[in-house]
Amino acid sequence: MAGSLRKPTLDSCPYSSSDTDDEGVRGTCEDASICKRFAVSIGYWNDPYIQHLVRLSKERKAPEINRGYFARVHGISQLIKAFLQKTECHCQIINLGAGMDTTFWILKDQDLLPSKYFEVDFPVIVTRKLHSIKFKPLLSKPILELHSEDTLQIDGYTLDSKRYAVIGADLRDLSELEEKLKKCNMDTQLPTLLITECVLVYMTPEQSANLIKWAASVFGTAMFINYEQVNMDDRFGQKERLLANGWETAAAVNMMELYSRLPQTEVSRIESLEFLDELELLEQLMRHYCLCWATKGGSELGLTEITF
Repeated sequence: MAGSLRKPTLDSCPYSSSDTDDEGVRGTCEDASICKRFAVSIGYWNDPYIQHLVRLSKERKAPEINRGYFARVHGISQLIKAFLQKTECHCQIINLGAGMDTTFWILKDQDLLPSKYFEVDFPVIVTRKLHSIKFKPLLSKPILELHSEDTLQIDGYTLDSKRYAVIGADLRDLSELEEKLKKCNMDTQLPTLLITECVLVYMTPEQSANLIKWAASVFGTAMFINYEQVNMDDRFGQKERLLANGWETAAAVNMMELYSRLPQTEVSRIESLEFLDELELLEQLMRHYCLCWATKGGSELGLTEITF
């Protein structure tokens, strides 16, 4: 389906009163995207879309970093697919702090798209992503194919289409966040999967608790996936934080545990890509990261059965 995109404005937008302090947080988005792009470039996993959003680093990344990102992407992907299967894709996904994530396009290729896929991030990051979508047909055509009109409107820091929305918003301003999501037709009655990757750790404890609590209160049936840095073996604290803020069930694994549960064929394949001199470095890195998931409602759908 042919279509045109209106060019987004590229002037700067104040994110919050502490915008300069947030520069480092935005930098972590860039670092993570570049690491993923590098791992894809040497064959850790297949992602034909990331090259259209992220530059390829000239600096080679360490093998333990690449394996860590593989485990992260694989683990989150497995939980997303489990949720989509339980809900038969009659659901919505909200990726909070999505950055240059390509999950929407990959799910479309796999015929696993939810009713609608939302992404939220800093307005300045959203502007960059919308600029790439506008000028890269591989990114824009899949969105237009699912859209009910021939043109897609990108206004300021928002793209809204029938099945995909990208929103520039401050995750610490929950009333603004909810208002912008509803403007893009977020349905609080639909089973909803919320995803945060290395987001909560950059908030104050009160701000992250408020976001977790908001997510549990707004949706009757929901699942929350959180990936972030933790103190060594602090899974208990991660689960407790979710349970204390409105979620009914919670589970967590550190990334070394997750890595040990990966399909052996995949482990053999990625370990043959490059030599890792010291396994202890990988273990030390992986034990400092944790994948958590929590559910609320949805027992009739089997959401409580989801595990890794």
